[in-house]
Amino acid sequence: MADANGNKEAKDYGLDVPVKKEAFFLKGLDHVDWGIKDRMGRIFNKKSGNTVMLAFDHGYIMGPTSGLERIDLGIVPLIDYADCIMCTRGVLRSCVPPQVNKPVSLRFSAGTTVLNDLNDECILDIEEAIRLNASALAIMVSVGGKYEAKTIDNLVRTADMGAKYGIPTLGVTAVGKELTRDSRYLSMASRVCAENGATFVKTYYCEEGFEKVTAACPVPIVIAGGKKVPELDALTIAYRAIQQGAAGVDMGRNVFQADAPVAMLKAVRGVVHDELKPEEAFELYNELKSA
Repeated sequence: MADANGNKEAKDYGLDVPVKKEAFFLKGLDHVDWGIKDRMGRIFNKKSGNTVMLAFDHGYIMGPTSGLERIDLGIVPLIDYADCIMCTRGVLRSCVPPQVNKPVSLRFSAGTTVLNDLNDECILDIEEAIRLNASALAIMVSVGGKYEAKTIDNLVRTADMGAKYGIPTLGVTAVGKELTRDSRYLSMASRVCAENGATFVKTYYCEEGFEKVTAACPVPIVIAGGKKVPELDALTIAYRAIQQGAAGVDMGRNVFQADAPVAMLKAVRGVVHDELKPEEAFELYNELKSA
């Protein structure tokens, strides 16, 4: 302990220097707690304000999807090139080396597989997320679906626990067979997630009116990659989403099912962080693919 007597007197108070005031670099998060800002600051690039997330949580409902048969062979070599990874606790423990030191968006809800319709999902224990050092808790929310109330309840309870322990909540908008991926629906689903406590939102891109989706959501939006499309198309979607207000992408199949996954992930980074246009990013992809 410091001695009570004989200490050097404090004198450098900087009386002529005003205290610097800074807004947080992500929208809507100026007033959240320090821990949430710290974790969001690791998920999102402070220079671009965006993130490139790598999603490989598909197996929790789809089993061994193409490209995810061997996580250690197909996914682990990609992790270095992502800003954040999104996966389940099972794969995290069994396949992802802790020394990769990447922020983890932990799949925090679980329920049925693709063999059944969506049911009333359960959520994990917050202590499990803390043990795994999760940087975000990803919760599926089915706005307009049969289990809307249950999934919103899951989101609310997760956001409460996340706020208590300083862990952001990622609201993931689910689109069922009967729901249309248009700006009207996506705006509503994203806004509902934000209003109920999501720190940021993952939703789909739509061709018309996506700028309305991002404008109406008071917290950052990252887009889901969705089903595999040609590489140039995926880069075009990422580019348009960023230009229309998205704060990043969370791609899975359009990366790990590409002909050259590392090259694709680097090309996506070029779009999201370096403002490459789709054609420029596609050229980069082809250069890296053939190198």
